[in-house]
This record gives sequence, C-alpha cells and structure tokens, in this order.
Amino acid sequence: MSNSTTDGYQDSPYEFRGYEDSDSDSSSIESGFEKPRKGSISSVASFGASSAPYSVRDIYGDLNSNEIALQREYTRRTIVEELIDRSKEAEAELDFKTPEFDCGTHDLEKGLEIDLDAPETSIPVPNNGEEFKCIDPELINWNETDDPQNPRNWSSNSKAFMLALVSLYALVAPMSSSILSPAMSNINQEFGIDSQVLSSMVVSIQILAWALGPLLIAPLSEHDIFGRKLVLDVCCWMSLVFNIGCGFSQTTVQMMVCRFIGGLFGCVPLNVCAGVISDLYNAKQRNIALAGYSFVPLLGPDIAPLIAGFVVDNTSTWRWVFYVLCIFNATVAIVTTLFFKETYAPTLLRRKCLKLQKETGNTCLHTIYDITDNEPFWTKMWITLTRPLILLFTHPMIVGLGSFMAFTYGFMYLMIVTFPRIFTIQYGYSKSVTGLMYIPMGVGFALGVIVWTILLGKVYDKLTESNGGVAKPEFRLPCLFVSSVCIPIGLIWFGWSAQYKLHWIMPGIGLAIFAFGLVCVFQLLQSYLIDMNVRYAASSVAAAALFRLLFGFLFPLFAGKMYASMGYGWGNTMSAIIGLFLGVPFPIFAYKYGERIRHWANKRIEAKQLQRDQRMLRRQMENKNKAEN
Repeated sequence: MSNSTTDGYQDSPYEFRGYEDSDSDSSSIESGFEKPRKGSISSVASFGASSAPYSVRDIYGDLNSNEIALQREYTRRTIVEELIDRSKEAEAELDFKTPEFDCGTHDLEKGLEIDLDAPETSIPVPNNGEEFKCIDPELINWNETDDPQNPRNWSSNSKAFMLALVSLYALVAPMSSSILSPAMSNINQEFGIDSQVLSSMVVSIQILAWALGPLLIAPLSEHDIFGRKLVLDVCCWMSLVFNIGCGFSQTTVQMMVCRFIGGLFGCVPLNVCAGVISDLYNAKQRNIALAGYSFVPLLGPDIAPLIAGFVVDNTSTWRWVFYVLCIFNATVAIVTTLFFKETYAPTLLRRKCLKLQKETGNTCLHTIYDITDNEPFWTKMWITLTRPLILLFTHPMIVGLGSFMAFTYGFMYLMIVTFPRIFTIQYGYSKSVTGLMYIPMGVGFALGVIVWTILLGKVYDKLTESNGGVAKPEFRLPCLFVSSVCIPIGLIWFGWSAQYKLHWIMPGIGLAIFAFGLVCVFQLLQSYLIDMNVRYAASSVAAAALFRLLFGFLFPLFAGKMYASMGYGWGNTMSAIIGLFLGVPFPIFAYKYGERIRHWANKRIEAKQLQRDQRMLRRQMENKNKAEN
C-alpha cells in the first residue's frame, strides 16, 4: 500500500502499517496494526457494558470525517478479505482431500467439537466474531467471556427454567395431533363422515402441516430481527386461535382447515426449541438436555388420547376435547410469554448494538452478522426452504437412515390412530379405559430415554477413545442395530396379541417394547444428522423431519383397509419385516462406509456454499465502494 494512503492515519487510534500480502502468514488478522492508543479495541474491551466508550469521538479521537470513513473502510475490508481467504482455503482443501486420503482427523470430525452460534446462512465465525475485536473498535460483542447477558453464562437454575418452558412450548403440538383420536367416532357421527380414510385424515392432516412448518416459519427464528422468543410466542398464540377454531367447527372442511393451519404454527416449537437448547448449552453439555427434551414430542401423542378418553366419556360433547386442549395451550402461551427470555445470541447482540447506537449516536456500530450474514432476507428464506429438499433427494445418508426413521414414525401414528378401534371393538373397552392403554407406550418412552441416553453415551465414548480420541458420527450407529430389532418385536407382539384378544397386558408389553426402541431411533439419528455436517445441521434435521412427517401423515390413511384385509397380526408382521429390512442392513453399511459417503455428499454441498459466501462478500465490498463513490 502506498504511503500516501496511510499518511492520514498517523494520528489515528491505530498506527496503520498496511495490509499483508495475500501469500504472507495471515494467522494473525491484527498483523496490520500495532501500538493501540486511545479508542482502540484494546482499551474499549476493558470497560464495562455501561461505560464502554463506543461514541465516534471516544473511538477515533480527533480524526475528521474523511479519515474516520477511510479507517472504517480499511477495517471492514480487512475482515472481509480475511473471510474470503478462509473460504478459498476451505474450497481448496475440498478439492485436495479424498475419503481415502483422510486417514487422520478429518475436518468433519474436528467440527464435532466446534461450537458455532450462527444462522446456517451465515459464514461460520466462532464466538460471534470475538477474534476481530482487536482490529474493529465498532464491533459489538459480549463484554467478557463471563458476560451475564450471554445465555451460555446464565445460572444452571435459569437454564433449567428456560428448558422447562421450552418443553411446554414443544408439548402443545404433539398433544394437539392425537387428542381427537378417541373422539373420532363422535365426530364422524356428527359430521356424517363414513370413510375411514377421511376419518383418519382429520387426525393426520396436522402431521402434513408439520412437514411444511419447519421450512416456511421456523427459519425466521434464525433471523436476528426476530429471534427465538418472538417466533415461539406468535406460533403458540396462533396455535391457540386455530385450536379454538377446531372446537367450534361445524363441518369436516372447517375442522381440517383449522387443524392444518394450527399445525403449521404449532409445529414450529418442535424445531426451534432444539436451537434454544443449543443457545443455552455448549456441545459437551447439551446432550443430556437434548435427551430429556426429546422425550416431550414422543410423550405428547401418548398422554393426549389418555386425557381425551376420559373427557369424551364424561362430558356432553366431543368439543370439550378441544376446550381442554385450549385451556392447556392458553396456559402455556401466557406463562411462556411472561417468563421465557430471548436466547439467540445474534438477536441479543443486535439489540445491544441498537441500544448503544441510540446512546452514543454512533450509527456505525455493528455485529459480526452484519458482515457474515448479509444476504437479502428473501434469499436466505429461499436457501432455507430449498436446501432441506435438495438434501432429502441427494444425500445418501439422509435418504437411507431417514427412511428408517420415517417408517418408524409412520408405525407410531398408525398405532395411535388404530388404538380406539382395537380396544373399543376388539376388547369392548370404554373410551376412558382405551385411553389408559396409551400408558404402556409412555412407559416404554420413559425407560427408553433413561436407558438409551446412558448406553448411547457409553458406546460413543468407548469408540471415540479406541479411535485415539477422534469422534465420528458413525460411532452412534451400533445401538441402532439393537433398536432395529426391538421395533419389529414390539410390532409383532402387539399385532398378534390384539388379533387373538389376549389379556390387555400382552399388547401393552408389545407397545412398551416398540416405544423403547423408537426412542433410540429418534435420539441416535437426530444426533447423527447434526454431527455429520455441523454447519448444515438444521437443514439435515429438517430434511429428515419432512420425510418422516409425510409418512406420519400417510400411514394412518391406509391403516383401516390394511387391518381389515390382513388382520392386526399379519398387518403388523408385514410392517415389522419392512422395519427390519430398513433398520439393519443400511445402518451396518453406514457404519462401515458412512464416512466416505457423507464426505462425498457434504463436499458438493460445502463447495456450493463456499462459492456463495465468496460472492456475498465480494458483492458487499462492491456495494460499499459504490455507496462511497
């Protein structure tokens, strides 16, 4: 850089020495600056939140406006060029590496230990850009590593309270999905529904909405303007509105429309709440929290019919099923609106930035996400909408393992929908007693969470230790072989017990075995999908969710005809054979060859995203130059 360019900086807060050449050692991004003086980030960082001098004069001293603008330009260019260089290096590594070459600590395995608090469309920068504070005095971040404003630094009790509220958010939709199952005979009679398919669709149409909600609404929670709390609160209240609509529906169409739209909003907490847990806990701490939380979406469809059975038998109308649901939904909405706090770091930092801008008058204060997540809003929405669909059809691991997860989820809703027929017609039980038959499934879920959480952790740690301390997502798969056997056993046990009308404890045992194995599938595959590509974890999980929810919608539709033609015994035996075929061969194949397959698939995705990152950063620099000219 010429001397004429840097002369204007000799009296600035930094003594600027020029930028290093692109081929020089760039391990230290602050190499272009030395001797921090008044207003430098070194001095700013030493102040508390309320006293940090973020005004223009405090930062830049007596520099005139042109000199300040020039220094800001250099600072931003340094950060942008550093990010472009990193992106190019990562792209070059993708071209250089092959699965056979990766015999050491693969970047993907290293990524399991990385903790990035950023939206998926953002360029990954650890710790909210802390590394750039040394050269950018107007970059807003947490004040210290133990800043109490950072959700990661909240007390254990505060985190546990937030986790409890998150679980309440996530309980509403699963309860809503199955609560009308015991009341369907009454609804069929009032609405004149004489088709088993249409009757089942009234129940399962909400699951279809769940497949779309994560693509359309959930991504808003990763936009720093909205954050987690606003999205969760709005969706919880909107879910209440349409649950009320279900209670007052007068036709089948009204009921299905209300359930579908209510499902679109109601399902969002199921996807966003996992992100909240990630906001609160680091990678090493969140496994236990996720294990406990994963119990909630499985518990909801189990306890709701139990409650509904007693409501239908002891009230004058089936509509009380929805009135009870609305009371619970309203309670959750009020409690969470009052007590749940925002946990998303980019949103909290943005609010902090806006507050400091107002207090200091310095409108150039910014967060790292103003640089790394600078795509237009609709561009980001398009990416979050299309990437899960692309992964669903092109990523072999999602297709293979997701198929097994989808079938098991379909089996669960198939049984939930057929419970009333089995125990009211086959066994002659009342709706109240039929509701009690959901308890064995709940027991299986509870035991599964306890046993599998411990077992999965021990197996994963053991295999990691034997691999020299290098973790791999495939180390989670061995337990899947056991659960893949439990699920078919449970299906066959339940089906033939119901077929021959054995004592109620026999189908109950089958349900418990099925639920016990199902917990492992959900916990294990959810963790695997996150670990196999840390940056695109949200898209991977959304792709698998779309797959399984479509099956959860479709399976109940043909349940009646299948059991009518094959019987409960052979119908469940056929389902068990399909589950065994999907649950054993591919996991064994994935355990042996999964690393190569996911490396190949992730390489293509990562290459496209790195190119998009570079285009975004270059466009940012061009727009900045045009604005200044």
